[in-house]
Order: sequence, then structure tokens, then C-alpha cells
Amino acid sequence: MSKKLIRPTDEEDLLITAAASNDADNVPLTDDEWNRVRATVKRGPGRPMGSGTKAQVTLRLDVEVIEALRATGTGWQTRANDILRKGVHR
Repeated sequence: MSKKLIRPTDEEDLLITAAASNDADNVPLTDDEWNRVRATVKRGPGRPMGSGTKAQVTLRLDVEVIEALRATGTGWQTRANDILRKGVHR
């Protein structure tokens, strides 16, 4: 089950922004400060960067095929890509 994101109304957003702006302990960063922060941030755990050589597609496959691939564990999509590549380069 996915969580539902409840966004504030425009009025609530203005009140939140005003409260944050008036907080002496929460001074907004300048553009220069943000640039220095971005320069030091390293990518953490999560999905690795893509190679830039793949395209996202929508493909309808038999349920049995997907279940069999998923049953092989993590990396099943990469293995599916390898299987398709071998089939194309015969």
C-alpha cells in the first residue's frame, strides 16, 4: 500500500514559509552557500547512476516470464536485458 501525499493548500504554504522566514535559527542559505553544499554532497546508497545508453520502454510480457525472471533475485531486469541482447545478436 502506498502512502498518500497530502500537500498544503496555498494559504498553508504561505503560513509555513512565513514562519520559517521569521525563525532566527533557520536563516535561508544564499545561492553561494547552496553551491558550496552541492559541491560537497556525495551520492549515497540507492540506485546506481545509469549508463545513459538505455531507453525506458513499456513492454507487455507473459506473467510467467516476469515471475521466472523475478524469482532469480536482484538484478533480474539486467538479466532480462542480457537475454534479449543475446536473442537480437544471433
